[in-house]
Amino acid sequence: MDDSREILRAKINGETAQLSWGDLALFFARGIVIHVAPQLDLIEVALTFSEDDKTSVNQWMQAGQVGKLDDAMAADWASRNPELWAVVVAPWVLVQERGKPH
Repeated sequence: MDDSREILRAKINGETAQLSWGDLALFFARGIVIHVAPQLDLIEVALTFSEDDKTSVNQWMQAGQVGKLDDAMAADWASRNPELWAVVVAPWVLVQERGKPH
């Protein structure tokens, strides 16, 4: 990988944070929360979004591994308050549940 990609990866990694559902509810209401399946690397997905790699993003979306957070998953997260990790790749907030079986 080239240095600029590694620098961007490190920047994204540094901006990743653990959040509760309460921290994300407003962003969900605005329609900007993207769920990332547990089997994917959140940092790699964020890097792919930031590079505007539509082909990879579309493949993940078609596989159901990445997509806008739907009402059912939001209700599940609100009721369970699981461990969530998030990173902003404007205008999106990418969120992944950790500790969930694949």
